[in-house]
Formats: sequence, structure tokens, C-alpha cells
Amino acid sequence: MQTAQRIIKNYRRNRIIVCVMVALITLFLTLGIRFISQRNLNQERVLAFANHSVSALDKILLPLKTGRETLQNLVGSPCSEAHLTLRKQAATLQTVRSIALIKEGILYCSSIFGNRDVPLRQLQPDLPSSQPRLVLSTDQSLLKGSPILIQWYPVSSNGEDGVMQVVNIDLLTRIMLEPQRPLITEVSLNVGNRYLRYDQNVTDTLTLKEDAMVMRQTSAHFPFTIIVSGPGAGELALKNLPSQLPLAVLLSLLLGYIAWLATASRMSFTWEINLGIAAREFELFCQPLLNARTQKCVGVEILLRWNNPRQGWISPDVFIPLAEEHNLIAPLTRYVIMETVRQIGYFPANKGFHIGINVAASHFRNGVLLHDLNRYWFSTHPTQQLIIELTERDALLDVDYRMVRELHRKEVKLAIDDFGTGNSSLSWLEKLRPDVLKIDKSFTMALGTDAVNSTVTDMIIALGKRLNIELVAEGVETQEQARYLRKHGVSIMQGFLYARPMPLRDFPKWLAESSPPPARHNRHIMPVMPLR
Repeated sequence: MQTAQRIIKNYRRNRIIVCVMVALITLFLTLGIRFISQRNLNQERVLAFANHSVSALDKILLPLKTGRETLQNLVGSPCSEAHLTLRKQAATLQTVRSIALIKEGILYCSSIFGNRDVPLRQLQPDLPSSQPRLVLSTDQSLLKGSPILIQWYPVSSNGEDGVMQVVNIDLLTRIMLEPQRPLITEVSLNVGNRYLRYDQNVTDTLTLKEDAMVMRQTSAHFPFTIIVSGPGAGELALKNLPSQLPLAVLLSLLLGYIAWLATASRMSFTWEINLGIAAREFELFCQPLLNARTQKCVGVEILLRWNNPRQGWISPDVFIPLAEEHNLIAPLTRYVIMETVRQIGYFPANKGFHIGINVAASHFRNGVLLHDLNRYWFSTHPTQQLIIELTERDALLDVDYRMVRELHRKEVKLAIDDFGTGNSSLSWLEKLRPDVLKIDKSFTMALGTDAVNSTVTDMIIALGKRLNIELVAEGVETQEQARYLRKHGVSIMQGFLYARPMPLRDFPKWLAESSPPPARHNRHIMPVMPLR
């Protein structure tokens, strides 16, 4: 049997687990999204850098390609005639260090030196060539040892005649090859089998760190490649992740708090009660009331039992107080009234048979109960006598007397349940004018054993007789108690001595046999549960 503390504790624990899970998932998702976003951003930056470097060099080489026809026409012309044109062309192309004309493998005219007579292979072993070539090399004429980029255009089929344009690549490395740390640690220009790094000389090999991530971007117009290396977009994003932690923690706490507010109703016992009503998980039981003299059944008290498929059997002592606390007692009572009407065929159809339904104070006031009775009870015109049972300890704080008068007018009897356990004054008896007083089982069980409570029981019985109110004794379990109550004028008794609470469908069999119902119900042992 579940207790209120255990059930509330379970719901609170589950609610906390859900909120913690929401917070953790939010934390990991936020960090994950920030990681992916930063990694993609890093990748885009690396790609943009490589594309920018390629584009910058393309912009330098494309004008050389555009003006090559003018220069090619000068090959073979005397240097005295061609020199001025070479100088003008070199001045126009500001990145060009020099322009030279080659005839039969001899560099015979230079924009800087004028007339010359130097074999080209002596200066550049890879030239001349029968195909246009882009050569990364070292200057052997003007600034010896400095890196240069040579654009070669042949004008003869054997490749011995042509134009050589020398680009001062050393000045451009600061624009194209300067690393952007920490994202980019190495940038290299690759032409053929030679490499040029920022602030270094031309080499025939390229050595990169083993764990470095490498990106290669090749020009679509010229045979060169920009090589970019660094720690990697993902690794750098991971190192940057701790800086995103405060924002992620703040967001996770916010969503966790929102989840806590959102689950206030859905992950609480009140939600469970609403779900139980909607799914018809509550079952009506009844406990017979017997005439003390004839021992015949004169009525029943309707009791509510809850076999929750998620929690197991839940005692009324657990869910009734919680339902009252969260303003769900009226829907529960409404459910009891509707189910009683639906199953009223289990009870004898005569006016002398009483059906008692427990009603809480909040439902009794403001005409709500009367509205529900008109809608669900009186509309079906049942034959049986309806008794509304009010618990003294919470129903007598405030009374709508118009409700009492209307109930009496409709021939509904009013009973005060658990009489003697509350703290109301006796003046309420006169104001309410109840038809029935139900003596609480604690007084019944004290008969013969507790002198004080036995005296209180005698006083309640005497009061009922004096006010001409019908008396019902609850919790009768022994023949001695029954004899005492019968001797002192209690007319109706209720308790385990006569019958335990039973499902409504078992009542006709019990009534026919005048014996207790089976101890099992729905293959579950029926627990002994309080009547309230």
C-alpha cells in the first residue's frame, strides 16, 4: 500500500530527474552546437584564407598573361629597340622585378640591365622550355638568393626563344603567406616541386607537423597551390569550448527551471488523479449498513478505491486528502455520483434502501453539489434514498443553509460522518438539522476498554436521542460492541462484523447469501483500507 509521503516523494524525485535531464541535455546540446558552429566557422576561415591567397597571386599573374603577346613580338628585335618597351611594361606591372628576352637560349635583353649575353640555363637550370611554365626559384642576377616567381612564355617550337617575366614574390609573401595564428600556423606556396614559406627561402621539400591538419587550394588559372596547415578546426574549437561553458550552464539552468514549472501539474499527484478519473481507474466499493434489531441490510455507504496501474493500490487516506488539498475532491465526488447511478442496478430498488455518498466541504458549499446532483442523480429518478455524508472536522466550518434546505426539500438525508472527532460546537446540529449521526469507529472500538471514550459514546447516543436524530455506529467488529450499541438504542450498524467493503458487483451475491464477499478481487488480495 502506498503512503502519501512515498507517492509525493516519488513524484518529486521523478520531477527532479526530468528537470535535471532537461538541464543536462540542454548543457550538452548547447556545448555541442557551439562546438560544431565554431568548428565550421574555423573551417570557413581556413578556406577563405586559402582562397584569398590563391586569388591574390592570380591577380598578379593574370596581367602578365594578358600582355605576353606584346612581349613575344619583341623576341629577336635588337635590345636597343626593345629595351624601352620592356621598361615601360615592367613599370606598368608593379610586382614584376624584371622582363627579359631570350634568343636561342641566350638572355640578350633585360628591362633592368639592358643588353646582356648570358645563357639562360646558367641563371635558371629549368629554363628555357618548349611549354609555358611557372617556376619558383631563387634570383641569381639582382638580389641574389631572394625568392622569385618566373613566368616563361616560349615563342619558338624548340623552346629556345621566349619571354621571361620575374615576379618579386618576396614582397608578396607578407600578403599571401603570413599565418593567422592560432588557426593557421603554416602557409606555403607550391610550384612544381618547390616550396616557399613565409619569411623563408625556396626549398625542395615541405615538412609539416604530424598532427597538423592540411588544406591545399589550387589555382584554376596557373599551376600553383597554396598549402595551409594548423591544429585543425575541431581541435581549436574544442580548446575554445570552456569559454562557452558559462553561457551553456546559464541556458541549461533556465530550461531546467522552465521544465520544473512546466511539470508542476503534469508530474504531480494531481495529474495522476486527473488521469485516473479520465481512465476510469477508480472503482466503487460499498459497505453494508444493517438494522441493529432485524440484522437486515438497510443500505450501503459508497466507498472509493483506486488500483493505480502505475503505483498499485493507493489508500483513500492518501488520495482523498491530496485531492481536497488540490481542489480535486469535487471531480472525484462527481465521478462517484455518476458511477453510482450507472451501477445502481446492483442495489434493491426500494425507498427504504439507503445509499450514502461522502461529500467534502468544498463541494457542499456554493451550490456546486446541488448542481451535480440535479444533473447526475435526480435526472435519472433513482428509487433509493440518497444520504449525503459530511465529515464533521471539515464540513462544519461554513454552511450554505439554502443548500441544506434544498436538499431536505428534495428528500435527501443529511448525515454528519465521523461525529465526535471534530471541534465544532453543538449549535451546528441545530443549524444543520442532520438526519443521521454516524458515530466514529474510534468510539465504537473503545466500548468496554476505554472508560473515557465509552462515556463520550454514551453522550453522543443520548444527544442523538434527545434531538431525534438517527444513529449509525461505524467500525463494529465484535458481538460485544453490537450488543452494547443495540442495548443503548443505536438503530443501524456498520463494520467488519457484518461485512467488509466489497465491489458493487459483489453486493447482490452478499445480500442473497448474507455472508461476506470473497477475499479476492481481480486476482489481487483486497487490502484492508480505511473507509475514508
